[in-house]
Amino acid sequence: MHTPNPQELQRIALLLEAESSQFKKFLDLLEREEAILVSGDTDSMPSITKEKNERYRQLQHLHDDRSMLIARFGHGKGDAAVRSLCAKLPKTLARWDEILILAVRAQERNHINGQLIARHMQHNQAALSVLLSAADHPQLYDADGHSHPSGGGRMLGSA
Repeated sequence: MHTPNPQELQRIALLLEAESSQFKKFLDLLEREEAILVSGDTDSMPSITKEKNERYRQLQHLHDDRSMLIARFGHGKGDAAVRSLCAKLPKTLARWDEILILAVRAQERNHINGQLIARHMQHNQAALSVLLSAADHPQLYDADGHSHPSGGGRMLGSA
């Protein structure tokens, strides 16, 4: 096991600070996404999805950098490793605790947004089914029993 020098500990602290900042921005973005989904302004979704993916990549990069740096000291990569390495750095440990809380909040918010998206998709599918029925186009079903609008294929019983 290698004991980190002050510069290495400073690098860990800076990575945790950056990760916390990115998580806060990611959470803000998830809250904006929820507001858009609730309001029904789905035209804004492509841009927010692009921004969300970019933020996620930045968070993943910071996480990877932190994990690799901490792993070099032979303490592992997880919570126990951070706590062991930063035991004498209360501000850094507080930042780590904040990151853990933010990560849980982001996971919860992302789950809620996923449910909202699923509802929008169900609503759109139902509206499409009504429109297709009105246009006298029957639904076709795949092997899993999911319906799909007909697209020029043959109807059952036709040759």
